[in-house]
Amino acid sequence: MDPRLPFNDLPPLPPPVELETRDLLKACIDAHKALASLRQATGHLPNPAVLINTIPILEAQASSEIENIVTTTDELFRYADHFEAAGPATKEALRYRSALYEGFQSLATRPLSTLTAEVVCTRIKNVDMQVRRVPGTALANQQTREVIYTPPVGEALLREKLANWERFIHNERDIDPLIRMAVAHYQFEAIHPFTDGNGRTGRILNLLMLVEQDLLDEPVLYLSRYINERKSDYYRLLLGVSRDQAWAEWVAYMIDAVADTARWTTAKIDGIRRLHGEACDWIRTNRPRTYSRELVDVLFNQPYCRIQNVVDAGIAKRETAARYLRDLVDIGVLQEQRLGKEKLFMHPAYLRLLSANDHAPQQYALPAAEARP
Repeated sequence: MDPRLPFNDLPPLPPPVELETRDLLKACIDAHKALASLRQATGHLPNPAVLINTIPILEAQASSEIENIVTTTDELFRYADHFEAAGPATKEALRYRSALYEGFQSLATRPLSTLTAEVVCTRIKNVDMQVRRVPGTALANQQTREVIYTPPVGEALLREKLANWERFIHNERDIDPLIRMAVAHYQFEAIHPFTDGNGRTGRILNLLMLVEQDLLDEPVLYLSRYINERKSDYYRLLLGVSRDQAWAEWVAYMIDAVADTARWTTAKIDGIRRLHGEACDWIRTNRPRTYSRELVDVLFNQPYCRIQNVVDAGIAKRETAARYLRDLVDIGVLQEQRLGKEKLFMHPAYLRLLSANDHAPQQYALPAAEARP
């Protein structure tokens, strides 16, 4: 295979190799157990909306970083409801989150397909993205600029290969869904159907496939974290399939990514649940008249809270809602900030828990002035 020439002979799926080897099936068993534990853990959260409001933000940040679009989780949460005020990188990552939501919602009306990919990529790039009609797309080493892979060219050929990709996802049900996901992800990236945004689109499709195959209820697996931490292996193994049909190593990598990430996300959920309990105890002890379970739930929807969030939850009218949040500032649960003309109330312990790789909740403490006798 000459990397400078379009890989028009990209083989159709399924690959002509044994995919369900003993080692890979054993790895699948472990990954399925991890996913089942994750689904169970989501049911133990006091407020299930927490996951769909937070994990996709983390996924958006990591998946964008893989493509060298760098922002921070703090920036993403801060501007989640103030998109127009965000910087370019933050906007691009927030569009990833929107694309993930839109793709997830589309599963209710149509199966995963080329159209799904076009919708997702369009949302990510904020322009109409359809299957490539022009040649010229090539992947190069970022340091040396040497071309390492040139995907197939020709819209008709690309759509033919994408149709085969769709049939493999939906028809090859004798193959374990995790193995199918890994194979389908390689094939999508090898087809490289768009002029830009293929990597992020493909990683969203991974999550959507896990939902469609009933392995997740919602796309709350922080899969890009694993890939971002092992980025060189990710690209090396993708290329290994193209050059040498090294399917086993690639599939093993993706199965381990699912298992590792499911365990990580489960531990994060446990940390959120424990922090939620500590917040309830702390507020009930230090501001009993302010405390309500519903108010604490609002604080855990996202690590930045607005007065309007409390009003919208039906907890209090605006003046009382503002007083409640100021009470929580006084006892060290929140910190007041400004974004333009609006007040924001940051939940530092929650933001730290979401941003950190560990899952230990931070203890609440009274501010220095409040702590004095």
